[in-house]
Amino acid sequence: MAAEGQGTTGDDRAALSFEEALKRLETIVRELESGEVPLERAIALYEEGQALKAQCEARLASAEARIRELQIGADGAPAGDRPFGA
Repeated sequence: MAAEGQGTTGDDRAALSFEEALKRLETIVRELESGEVPLERAIALYEEGQALKAQCEARLASAEARIRELQIGADGAPAGDRPFGA
């Protein structure tokens, strides 16, 4: 993975765990909110942040699908089909 402050490449991002990706995203948000980032760096950080957000959302959707799968009873009928987090 790239050093802190240097960003992550697509390959580096794919290797991050959900927690690592979320932590990197939080770092990016703090850096952008500081208002002390040059324009080109801000654009690069924003692009990286968008990619990390999409990655985190995809992993959450995958986890939700796995949980829904676990809620199917032995007869194949849904044993509990409440929305995730309800």
